[in-house]
Amino acid sequence: MEVLGPILEIVHIMLDPISKYFKYHRGVKKYMMILHKKLEELKCRKDDIESRLNIDLLQSGKTLKKEVQLWLDGACKIISQVDSLSKEVGDMKYLSRAHFGKKITVMIKVVDEHHRKGDFVDRLVIDAPTGNKVTLPTTELVGKSTARRNMEQLWDCLMDDSCRKIGVYGMGGVGKTTMIKLIHNRLLEETNKFDNVIWVSVSKFASVTQLQDKLARAIGVCMPENESEMVRAAKLFAMIRTMKNCVLIFDDVWEAFQLEDVGIPEPGADNKSKFVLTTRLADVCLRMGCKQIKAELLSEEEAWNLFVEKASLDVISPHIKPIAKEVAKQCACLPLAIVTIARSLKGVTESCEWRNALEELRDSTRGHHDMRRVLEQLKFSYNHLDDEKLRNCLLYCALYPEDFSIRRKELIERLIAGGVIDRMCSRRAAFDKGHAMLNKLEKACLLECVMKKSEDDKQVKMHDLVRDMVIHVNGISSRLMVKSGMHLREIPDGNYWTEDLEMVSLMHNYISGIPSDVSPMCTRISTLLLASNHCLTMIPDPFFMHMATLEVLDLSDTSIEALPNSISKLGKLSALLLRRCAKLRLIPSLEKLILLRKLDLCHAGIKEIPQGLEMLFNLRYLNLHTPYLEFLPCGVLLKLLNLQVLITFGASKTSKVKGDEVACLRKLETFSGQFYNIHEFNIFVHSISTRGREPDMYFIQVGEYHTVTFEEEPESFGKHVKLVKCFIGRGDDELVLPNGIQSLDIHDCHGVASLCDISSLNNATDLRSLEISKCDDVKYAFHASSSTCFRSLESLRLIDLLNFVSLSYKAGAAALPNDMFSNLKSFRIHRCPNIKRLFTPGLLLQLHSLSVIEVTFCPQMKDIIAEDSDESIENHSIDMKKTTNHPMLRHLVLCELPKLKSIYTQTLHCDSLQVIEVFGCPRLNRIPFSPSPVPSNLDKILATKEWWESLEWDQPNAKTAFQPYFKNCIPQKLKFKNRSI
Repeated sequence: MEVLGPILEIVHIMLDPISKYFKYHRGVKKYMMILHKKLEELKCRKDDIESRLNIDLLQSGKTLKKEVQLWLDGACKIISQVDSLSKEVGDMKYLSRAHFGKKITVMIKVVDEHHRKGDFVDRLVIDAPTGNKVTLPTTELVGKSTARRNMEQLWDCLMDDSCRKIGVYGMGGVGKTTMIKLIHNRLLEETNKFDNVIWVSVSKFASVTQLQDKLARAIGVCMPENESEMVRAAKLFAMIRTMKNCVLIFDDVWEAFQLEDVGIPEPGADNKSKFVLTTRLADVCLRMGCKQIKAELLSEEEAWNLFVEKASLDVISPHIKPIAKEVAKQCACLPLAIVTIARSLKGVTESCEWRNALEELRDSTRGHHDMRRVLEQLKFSYNHLDDEKLRNCLLYCALYPEDFSIRRKELIERLIAGGVIDRMCSRRAAFDKGHAMLNKLEKACLLECVMKKSEDDKQVKMHDLVRDMVIHVNGISSRLMVKSGMHLREIPDGNYWTEDLEMVSLMHNYISGIPSDVSPMCTRISTLLLASNHCLTMIPDPFFMHMATLEVLDLSDTSIEALPNSISKLGKLSALLLRRCAKLRLIPSLEKLILLRKLDLCHAGIKEIPQGLEMLFNLRYLNLHTPYLEFLPCGVLLKLLNLQVLITFGASKTSKVKGDEVACLRKLETFSGQFYNIHEFNIFVHSISTRGREPDMYFIQVGEYHTVTFEEEPESFGKHVKLVKCFIGRGDDELVLPNGIQSLDIHDCHGVASLCDISSLNNATDLRSLEISKCDDVKYAFHASSSTCFRSLESLRLIDLLNFVSLSYKAGAAALPNDMFSNLKSFRIHRCPNIKRLFTPGLLLQLHSLSVIEVTFCPQMKDIIAEDSDESIENHSIDMKKTTNHPMLRHLVLCELPKLKSIYTQTLHCDSLQVIEVFGCPRLNRIPFSPSPVPSNLDKILATKEWWESLEWDQPNAKTAFQPYFKNCIPQKLKFKNRSI
């Protein structure tokens, strides 16, 4: 018996696991039924708790108990685990039944235990801190002036009852979150205007459901996972609606969303609430209807002061300070970068360490280890771009030197040449696409807009750290080499020219030459930019031998004298840019470059067109605007039928084109050239009229060559025609003008006595600018009986007209057809020796849009405005008070008019008058403008003191009234003589 006991115990030990195994194996189905029943009980309790919560939380000032929130989170987790287990059981194999039976029994106990813990006897909510006044931890404000200005602007918006939705945008690391946290805390401390200030950190991408969860946690509302977005939104809406005087702050928003979709009531006068967001994307502010506030970068002084503070450089040795300033400069006024780098150098006293840090910061692809964290912040904005084309656009911007203002037009040309902008139906469509892309990048705060005087000269600039980030991202794989603007005097050594290289930018350096034995093995290269190396004179023939994949080659603004023969073998080349290569004389044959789409030889030194040009049937852009080109052979253009841009004007005095050759270019959108005569010009005009489509932009000269100020950029042409030494009277070759012409210059021509003799002007309904110069046959601008109308004309210039005597053959007001010059804004007459009187009162009355009158060097001019006998007879009933009121006149210039006695004998009322200039008018002793009151917009009266003191005044207080505006100026005859009129 003593032996039997231990044996039975051993048998029991062995059989017990086997018994449990079979128990689990057989009971899977039963256990699952028990588990589902227990789970259903848990779900019911969870629903009951949520129902109670949603009622309790509607009371203002209540928040969810932490233990309740913990239980709800646990319930959700358990429900999810049971669902997963059910799926596994459904897919289980026979031999796994015992394993799953055991798991199910364990889960039954877990569900049962959690159900028991949910029996909350007390209330589920507690009183929240008054007004949700939880101060957020934050750092101090950096860049006191700039950041303070940004913050005060936001504060003013919050205090302004008319401003309900506010969006703060700016690039990553500029300090938006810090600023908005300080605003949050200030709202809690300084004002009783708002009862609730709610903070929601969005960060990265968030769906509506995720936004609802984040908002629910912020206000203490429980959001069941199994409910639809609409039901969840309704619950949030009901909760938030009870919170009057509420400020809702969403930090780091990446995508616009509808407030009602999330469950946020629209801020308005009824709830006295505000909605504030921060974002890196200006477009998010715009699409959500927010007032936009841009978080600006620090000034250079603020950046340096912040760097000194964070690096503890209160006492700094003289030999370290200049290096430290360069290090601070590398942070490019971005607060995050300044603070990060300054702290990493805190306590560093050795010059060698400072120099090493500076070198690492300057190396964009390797970089300082702490700066990489900053670049990662910026990289998120880069990765957020939903279009690879936008990232490629940024890459092209990064090819320019640091802090470089890039002309939009130049950049878009590069994007077109590099294939970033897809081939489109027209150049205008491609440029529209380019501008749209740049606008998106500006709104994403990855590019900065640089405004210039002219809309056509808009530029963009890439922040230095954004540039470093783009180069870092693309340079890791060795596909990119960017060393632009680094003062290089020779090309990088062979270690940089790897087989993986795709893009190389060495622009804006001082490279003078390339060694003859250099032949980089770059079998994947597509873009090589060597532009603006003014010292570069020679490229050896082997240099391009292993670059068969090259598509874009830019040698503009170099001193290169001859292109190597290996250029001829670059069969994939699509853009060859040789702009302003004034010393270039030799270009090898281009006949094999059949994929070439752009050839820019503007201001290149070539004397004849490159051999094989006529074979480039894919060519879309050809610029031959160079004074050295001796002639343009006939027939070449006939083979370039895909041309969209052709620029030949200014090539030389003899480089003229024939009308039928240009007429064959049916895809032409932009044209600049010189026709031999009016006959050739008319052939071109008839051709574009027949096919019903004329070029979008053109600059055309007809007849003899005449130097003009020429816009090199095709997109600045407008629609301009200039006639030089032509006969434009009636006859077989009577002038025909394009219907869409906008600007017309007639220089040294004959055959017409007035504009009305040019019959085709009747069809020029878009004509804005007209200049007539050195045309001795012209005596009048128009005839009384003419039906010619100039309603669209805005600028009229009459220059060096020897026999010109009057604007109209019949000078009275009745002589001018109604609205003939109704839109004329600027009138200038210069060196017309025989005109004596300019306007009659009736004529001036009809020029009601005129804002600039300039009369210079007309020795016989006696009156600017004077009646004649015809007008006094025919218009005796005209209200003279009305004729003296000219509301649009802004600028009046009178210069070198020795016989001028009067501007006008009566009083002129010109409320918009800003500037009066009078020089060289010794007989003019009165100005006709009323001092009661002085024109409200008057800025200055420029004249000599001697003339001013000689004036006679109709009213005793007139001189006193005008005296503050007078500025004594020395006569500047050359200023007027050389002015572009």
